Amino acid sequence: MTISHASLATRSRRALLTLVVAAASVATLAPAASAQPVKVKPTIVLVHGAFADASAWAGVTERLQSRGYTVVAPANPLRGVASDAAYLRSLLTTISGPIVLVGHSYGGVVITNAATGNPNVKALVYVAAYAPDDGESISSLSALVPGGMIGPATLTIFPFPAPDGSTALEGIITPSVFHEVFAADLPARTAAVMASAQRPAALQLLGEPSGVPAWKAIPAWYLVAGRDNAIGTNLERFMAKRIPHVTAIEVKSASHVAMISHPDATTQLILRAAGDRARASRSRARPAPSARQ
Repeated sequence: MTISHASLATRSRRALLTLVVAAASVATLAPAASAQPVKVKPTIVLVHGAFADASAWAGVTERLQSRGYTVVAPANPLRGVASDAAYLRSLLTTISGPIVLVGHSYGGVVITNAATGNPNVKALVYVAAYAPDDGESISSLSALVPGGMIGPATLTIFPFPAPDGSTALEGIITPSVFHEVFAADLPARTAAVMASAQRPAALQLLGEPSGVPAWKAIPAWYLVAGRDNAIGTNLERFMAKRIPHVTAIEVKSASHVAMISHPDATTQLILRAAGDRARASRSRARPAPSARQ
């Protein structure tokens, strides 16, 4: 059979056209196949507790910022559970996108209440912090699991004018026992500076009941300080254990201010809560006993 030159030319053009169309299809599909969703880094909000200020988070803040995170460390008013939670709740509404909310000490009470009902809060992190259930207070938790040293014997009390014109009471940790109670694993000179810069807490927050806890609906992480003389290590273990599906670690040598004395371990736990696979540097942390029971 004889094939004409015209027929061959026609077939060649058709084959070339098919190749061009196929190549264009591959070029169009390739970017879509290789594209990956961009994960938005959460904003990390660090809430300090009583007898301290936001500077306690300095080491952790520096580490998080070096990894590209936006960090907000607000001043906790320390006037009362409901009012402090309302203040933080309002602040959280100004932050767009996902949030990892971290609380230390009394700051744990505040985040427990402020995060409830906020869909942007994706994780809670408690660092040697109170994690009360509905109706509980700092005083009732301390009576439930004794061991903490904060109380009438270790506090210095002052009067202050309340907003309604009455006289209320606030307190600080007596400076002579501050090192032992609050920061036993820090140098004495450092603890002395911290003792002189304490922010007083209104005594009403000790007995004010907490509301519906956010940790029942939001995933939580907990750092237990193994030598916490302020709250008491056993109380921290108790609170961590009852949080559903908690991820808990215990830093055996840490005092109440674990975020200052062990900023790497603290940062590592926050990064885990943020879903950051490239974790902080290795630290001397192990799973908390409560997390394994």
